[in-house]
Amino acid sequence: MVVSFLSVSGQVDAAPRIGQQSPNFKTVSTSGQSISQENYRGHVLIIDFFATWCQPCRQSIPHLVEMNRKYGRQGLQILGLSVDEDGERAVRAFTDEFRVNYPLALAGNSVTADFGVRSVPVMYLIDKKGRIAEVYRGYSSEIARLVELSIKRLLAEK
Repeated sequence: MVVSFLSVSGQVDAAPRIGQQSPNFKTVSTSGQSISQENYRGHVLIIDFFATWCQPCRQSIPHLVEMNRKYGRQGLQILGLSVDEDGERAVRAFTDEFRVNYPLALAGNSVTADFGVRSVPVMYLIDKKGRIAEVYRGYSSEIARLVELSIKRLLAEK
């Protein structure tokens, strides 16, 4: 299931394609840490666009927490970017509720536009060279299986 929302600008932005460089982004985590694309060079990165009110997102978060626990020491990094309009307070409560073990930040209009996000959840898997390797829209047990297979493949690449 995918939950759609309208962008504030009303424009349909083009999503980056598999094989292209990930858009550069800058944000600040809910814990106050500055985060940019450069922080993740040399790592496999999952950027998870989500919302605290989105049921498929709420189903995917425990899987991402498990993937981070399982593959974090091998070079996997995860960044959750919330499209919530309720601000950091809602995201912090969500972090506590789900015991999220990776950074969360508010996505902001420029980041959602750069990634062409029009619905959540959407996960971008980015390889060690900063290229988009996979894009998953929605969430299901099949997507969870494919995400883990992709993580293993990308971590094995030099």
